[in-house]
Amino acid sequence: MADAPTLILASQSASRRAMLDAAGVAYRALPAHVDEDAAKAGLAANGLSPRDTADALAELKALKLSASHPGELVLGCDSIVALADCTLLDKPIDRADAAAHLAALSGGRHQILSAAVIAEGGRAVWRHVDRALLHVRPLSPAFIETYLACEWPAIAGCVGCFRIEGEGVQLFDRIDGSHFTVLGMPLLPILGYLRQRGAMPS
Repeated sequence: MADAPTLILASQSASRRAMLDAAGVAYRALPAHVDEDAAKAGLAANGLSPRDTADALAELKALKLSASHPGELVLGCDSIVALADCTLLDKPIDRADAAAHLAALSGGRHQILSAAVIAEGGRAVWRHVDRALLHVRPLSPAFIETYLACEWPAIAGCVGCFRIEGEGVQLFDRIDGSHFTVLGMPLLPILGYLRQRGAMPS
């Protein structure tokens, strides 16, 4: 009987690692070393939708590592926050930029798209994109400053400027969708595929 495939997470994301750890998934995490800014610029120039952009970036990360780890499953993930007008938010470049992002989110209904692609032998073999709707309450300038005083620079690497598992939960009136998707990874479908492939007990 063939050995069960092993899993590589093509990310150093603390939240994605925490999800896999809590779920009891055996894996190792390696950085994908992808130039995300250049990739996003290219995808934007091609007019890709927010959903397809997240999917393409997840695939890029998975394929980058899969080429050098042909006998393993490589999981690439990406999350995108799209404002109501379809403007895509990136990670804030500094605290002032974070304040501007929070002001843009204030009082609106936006979406977060979390994509996962698993590659094997240098090709994508599985993919899933999930969406959650974020109902952001009106945020006063005073709240934004108080929030950033507590959360900056911890949220510097967070698209949308929030950690839902921390004080970022204060930004929302309601969230429609999976908690895991908001954290940055569609965990339940991933677990289903890993069981199907024998990488986890079924």
